[in-house]
Amino acid sequence: MPKRGYHHGNLRQALIDGALKLIEDRGPTGFTLSEAAKQAGVTPAAVYRHFEGREDLIAEGALQGYDIFAELMDTAYQSGQPSALKAFEATGRAYLAFARDYPGHYIAMFESGISVNRTPDLAAAAARANGVLEQAASDLSQHIPLEKRPPASMFSAHIWALSHGVVELFARNSPGRASPFPADDLLESGIGIYLRGLGLVGPDD
Repeated sequence: MPKRGYHHGNLRQALIDGALKLIEDRGPTGFTLSEAAKQAGVTPAAVYRHFEGREDLIAEGALQGYDIFAELMDTAYQSGQPSALKAFEATGRAYLAFARDYPGHYIAMFESGISVNRTPDLAAAAARANGVLEQAASDLSQHIPLEKRPPASMFSAHIWALSHGVVELFARNSPGRASPFPADDLLESGIGIYLRGLGLVGPDD
């Protein structure tokens, strides 16, 4: 096998890409560093020039995932402007789209057991992604009377949990689980029910 990492001059990224493919196929604990090296086309010893162990490699995949995730969330948020409702709904859809389009990154971020506080860079990237959804929630909650308004952080946490639940149960082919409804419809209807409960949309919206 040709040593693609060396040939292309970016061994570190080749290792990350190889690990993400293995994570997607086998899960975060289903591969060794030697296998990641083989996937990248280099010797196992080459891995240790860049990463101390498998968790460091997974954490770097998670970091890149959060950067992509934050960018997608921000683009979705901006696409819905100036409507606070459309911007908020767009961020929910972006969550589902990210899980589908970047499964290796998603697993590294949310299913690997890697703490977002493992490194300052990872914590900052995760905070940026969460901040987009919290900003969208804050914008929308301005339409709720102050005495009935939940904190924006709670508002966004509810939607994050709903989105994550739909992804984990019905959008990632969880064994033995199936829904008669598409994941997009489940998420949209769930968000609609939540927003109606807050009085932000009418019964027919």
